[in-house]
Amino acid sequence: MFRKILLAAVIGASFGAVPVASFARPVVITVAPPAPVQEAVPAARRGKEWVPGHYEWRRNHHQWVAGYWVNARRGYAYAPHKWVERDGRWVMEQGRWVRGGRDRDGDGVPNRLDSRPNNPNRS
Repeated sequence: MFRKILLAAVIGASFGAVPVASFARPVVITVAPPAPVQEAVPAARRGKEWVPGHYEWRRNHHQWVAGYWVNARRGYAYAPHKWVERDGRWVMEQGRWVRGGRDRDGDGVPNRLDSRPNNPNRS
């Protein structure tokens, strides 16, 4: 009996570990986001990755979310949030970790090979 209860608890707890974002529907609107707010990028921190500020759609209008630090992941680069226009509608692509070398300016060339890295955090 105890094993059945323990097994049910483990299975139930595993459902809580499923990321909620995987069930989230993409934000699709017809209102273009305003120009990004110019914010000062702080000096680079060891083991951290800067996520630039971005607009999110909240309560039927664009609301600015300030940039913040996240823990870096070895072998991954962070692709920041961005709005993309598709057939006259705007879709919010959430920030995510992508496998591969660092490419902070998003031009497809890793920073170590980039002759003109547009990266204020590069040291």
